[in-house]
Amino acid sequence: MPTSACAPTRAPSYATVLRTPHAARTFGAALLGRLSYGIVPLAMLLAIKDATGSYSAAGGAMALFGVASVLLSPARAALIDRYGPRRVLPPMAGLYAAALCVLGLATWRPGAPALALGALAVAAGLCTPPLGPVMRTLWSGLVPDRELLRRAFSLDGVAEELLYVTGPLLVGLIVRAARPSAAVLAGAVLVVVGALALVSSPAVPRDHVRAKAVPADAPAAPLPGLRTVAALRRTALVTVSVGICLGALDLLVVAFTEQRGQAAAVSWVLAALSAGSAVGGLVYGAVRWKSANRTRLAAAAAGMGAALTVAGLSPRLYVLAAAVAVAGLFVGPVLTTGYLIADESVDPARRTQAGAWVNTSFNAGAAGGTAAVGLLVDRLPLALCFALAAVPALLCAGASVFPWGRRTGRA
Repeated sequence: MPTSACAPTRAPSYATVLRTPHAARTFGAALLGRLSYGIVPLAMLLAIKDATGSYSAAGGAMALFGVASVLLSPARAALIDRYGPRRVLPPMAGLYAAALCVLGLATWRPGAPALALGALAVAAGLCTPPLGPVMRTLWSGLVPDRELLRRAFSLDGVAEELLYVTGPLLVGLIVRAARPSAAVLAGAVLVVVGALALVSSPAVPRDHVRAKAVPADAPAAPLPGLRTVAALRRTALVTVSVGICLGALDLLVVAFTEQRGQAAAVSWVLAALSAGSAVGGLVYGAVRWKSANRTRLAAAAAGMGAALTVAGLSPRLYVLAAAVAVAGLFVGPVLTTGYLIADESVDPARRTQAGAWVNTSFNAGAAGGTAAVGLLVDRLPLALCFALAAVPALLCAGASVFPWGRRTGRA
């Protein structure tokens, strides 16, 4: 399919995006459901810890939940592409919420077996509805203009970032008044209400083209994943590398503050990262760029790697906070550009899967970066750990400068 940007038909702005018919309603419903993803991880961790009295049990259950949720995201997105959001999201959200409700009730009082709670965490992870990829696919239909779509994706990314900041704060408020299990139950309610509100939006087609075009008994089409689309494969590699940077940065900030006896300041440094990410996403979406998506993706990844390297040389905490804020400026542009490339690299019937691959790659990279740096931070100088964490992003940015795949016109 052609990948050149269409000429804008309206003044491109965030207000124009939200004034698009059905956009605000659909976006609001998706954000309501996605707020569950900002609440559930911390709430589940606290609930399982209180029920078992073991941090190991809580951490193990959360690891299982994360693996099931992240790695199976493209498979769940494939179901959305095949049968449509109206048919798939309600039962998926219902199963996810049911698992959370059972877990919440099981952890209401101490003494629940850790193995059973781990199984419930896996069940919830297996059914996590891909509300983010679905919303980005709907954005493609709501605002087909490429300039507006970039703004829509930027707005979506910034809002999602704020949800992951707001969610833990809401958990703190709930825990003050009740048990952590109540926050788990709140996450279950949010995802069901949000998913049902989303599929009831006029922006979600009632007759899904994929479902009509493919017989029910036909074999599933292959995922348009890392093996089949060169542009998507390279994009996923870049987002993996930036995810490694971000996952490593969280742990490195903790190590930096502890080495200087200022462990309490870690939240402020990570807040600077979130603030930088929000600002970077909004500015990136507001500017009309002339360069190609792949060029901007490489530049943003290189910027992230360079900022991470500089952060490791920080002599003071405030310098680290400033460098981390600069690093955050590149997170939104990387993800927004990755989603744009995924959107234009496949046919409309596979967009949800393509977007899910970008999201999965980023999250997998973040988990891997945290694990890898955890092995290095006690053995190597901290500045060297920062530099090593930046290497994948810098290498992938350099590799992305070369032509993408065969000469098929796909970028």
